[in-house]
Amino acid sequence: MREFIPPAARFIDLPAPFTMRRGGKLAGARIAYETVGRLTPERDNAVLILTGLSPDAHAASHPADTDPGWWEAMVGPGKPVDTDRWYVICLNSLGSCKGSTGPASPDPATGEPYGPDFPDLSMEDIADAAAHTVRALGVDRPACVIGTSMGGMSSLSLLARHPRLARAHINICGAASALPFSIAIRSLQREAIRCDPHWNEGRYGQADYPQRGMFTARKLGMMTYRSALEWDGRFGRARIAPEDHGDGNGHRDQARCALDPAAGDPFGHEFQVEDYLERHARRFARRFDPNSYLYLSRCMDRFDLGESCGGTTDEALARIRLEKALVIGVETDILFPLRQQRQIADGLAAGGTDVTFLAMDSPEGHDAFLIDTARFGVPVAKFLTTL
Repeated sequence: MREFIPPAARFIDLPAPFTMRRGGKLAGARIAYETVGRLTPERDNAVLILTGLSPDAHAASHPADTDPGWWEAMVGPGKPVDTDRWYVICLNSLGSCKGSTGPASPDPATGEPYGPDFPDLSMEDIADAAAHTVRALGVDRPACVIGTSMGGMSSLSLLARHPRLARAHINICGAASALPFSIAIRSLQREAIRCDPHWNEGRYGQADYPQRGMFTARKLGMMTYRSALEWDGRFGRARIAPEDHGDGNGHRDQARCALDPAAGDPFGHEFQVEDYLERHARRFARRFDPNSYLYLSRCMDRFDLGESCGGTTDEALARIRLEKALVIGVETDILFPLRQQRQIADGLAAGGTDVTFLAMDSPEGHDAFLIDTARFGVPVAKFLTTL
């Protein structure tokens, strides 16, 4: 088990104990965050970003860490989330392995990583931790909360549980509850990890790491983050070049074979799309803790805003009080289908929020907000100028 903490991450301690919604408590817990821009003396120009499952708090480069962030094209001076005007706070979710307390973090009681002993995690816990962090930073009411993917879920939970915490909200590819297809995919991802012989009931180490399980989980995820339209246009039925199966001299690539037992096998990778998935899986597998993957994905499955608020989803959305909201979905998104963003927009509007809803026709599917930033940047920038 290992944490992956960006070099410029800063931390806010959570109340001790931090009581979890589904039972259990955390002692010595913290939330990792980064900020870009300057807070005005009135403290009224803060924009809070809540992330998807895997990103860290490093959304954009800044003097303390000049490496590009995961949303580099969207956040910064003169960019859609313009840090010449806005003070951007990006949080790493509770339960992650990238600075905030999660299964890979040391348990103060033992000094060893929590692993499977980490308390049951809920989206409400992530939301409450975010609310505490923002207030601890001296921001009583951010101008806007932006949530992408899983962050769209945690944003809705935050706004429902902490009324009038923000003036406005941008929800991108989010949802107010998990749908059966998404639950099924994430269930298979967790099964792949747990069936890896090295998972060891969540008590693995770096030497006996459930790598193959993480490979499979990531590949399943990548298949849902993009769209069939993109796969067709990008890869078609193109085969892997013969030299890419080895070292270019007719010899098998032993390093590749060690990572991919199928290499050189008659049932191994033949098509470029297979190789693409393999390469992504290799990059991800050792950069995210498997237990954090399990906890966060289960947390997403269990999220239901209506259930959390003691009513229906539409009722819960209508009770959220905002001045304005921008809700964006993608027509080719199969993981968080467009109808889920329509539901968010309609529900918020029913409560009196001035809502703008956009259905993007990007071919990139769920990950379009990370890839097709030129298209997403225009409405985000326009919306923020109205605040």
